[in-house]
Amino acid sequence: MNNGKSPASQIQHNLRHLRVFLTVVTTNSVTKTAAACHLSQPAVTQALSKIERELHTKLFTRTPTGLFATAHGDLLAKRVRRAFAYLDPALDELSPRLRMLTTTSQLRALIAVRECENFTLAAKRLGLAQPTVHRAITQFEEEAGRTLFDRTSFGIVATKAANGLAQAARLALAELAQAEVDLADANDEEAGQIVIGAMPLSRSFVLPRAIAEFRKLRPKTPIHVLEGPYADLLSGLRRGEIDFLIGAMRDPPPIGDVEQRVLFTDTIVVVAGKDHPLLEKGVPTTEQLASFPWVVGQVGTPIRRHFDAMFEGLGRQPLSIVESSSLILMRELLDRTNHLGCISFLQAQAEISRGLLKALPLELGHTARPIGVTCRAEWLPTVGQQLFLDLVIQTARTAGIDP
Repeated sequence: MNNGKSPASQIQHNLRHLRVFLTVVTTNSVTKTAAACHLSQPAVTQALSKIERELHTKLFTRTPTGLFATAHGDLLAKRVRRAFAYLDPALDELSPRLRMLTTTSQLRALIAVRECENFTLAAKRLGLAQPTVHRAITQFEEEAGRTLFDRTSFGIVATKAANGLAQAARLALAELAQAEVDLADANDEEAGQIVIGAMPLSRSFVLPRAIAEFRKLRPKTPIHVLEGPYADLLSGLRRGEIDFLIGAMRDPPPIGDVEQRVLFTDTIVVVAGKDHPLLEKGVPTTEQLASFPWVVGQVGTPIRRHFDAMFEGLGRQPLSIVESSSLILMRELLDRTNHLGCISFLQAQAEISRGLLKALPLELGHTARPIGVTCRAEWLPTVGQQLFLDLVIQTARTAGIDP
């Protein structure tokens, strides 16, 4: 791992060699592995040597009684097992023979075509020629003995089996990529990255503090904070592109393959600019609130549901609404106009403490909602990812809002 090459980019290229490696870990025998994998003993030995050369890591201790995985070998085996646990059921659904025939290139082509729904766009994403991608899919379909994509006038549409395999392939490749990080951590090297799906509250309250502490311990690890609608972030999480989400939790959980962990609770607050006329009139009535224009989150978000509930008794909503989750936009609009804002209390806390926004004296304790971390079920974090999660929890406790 000291030659500037990414181990993960190497080990992902030959799935068959990884199956050989895993069999040796299980049997401790080249002879038994050769028989199980229908290979010659020299072929097994060459496969193991190639993986060790590419990783610059000793994976086995050779003894007269057999081959035994080193600590690094165990780390790699753990990730490889997880990768095939995702991949093999999906391959078997198409054809059991695909376990020994499928290549990483075919899986990458399948994923790209499924998501782009076009061979040319998929080729551009992969940096390949269009005929190369088309040939990979055609060969895959021939080996599977069935069509994986329906060619329509609107594009290339994946079949149900192709969708399932593409999802499994994404998660399998993510596990193999994590192997690089595990091996680097074992060598006291800093590697990998943190990818966070951040909802509005986390961007202004949780993440800045957690990142600041994380940087003291891991100064070089790249951190990617992704923003967007909850549905898009959830899809990225389930595909293995995002490590975890931080923000308002959903009740019930959105789907069975994710897990939610509560960090703390938060309430909403109604805010106004410092010169808003309602600030001089005590506790405003619902009719008064409805008479002003508003800035509030998108329909379907937890905050928006509480906002809509405020006006149920009136039988109508305010006539003028700007939908946005941007605190900056809300702050600037409230400063220039008589708009009101409905937002997370903790998200607005810094703006309120600086006098940039004013909170109206409304009792909104009933709007308490859980804020937490959402991860894939069975997700196994790297050392760095676990460290970041621990710091997020510590941030909540330091602020006096224990889970």
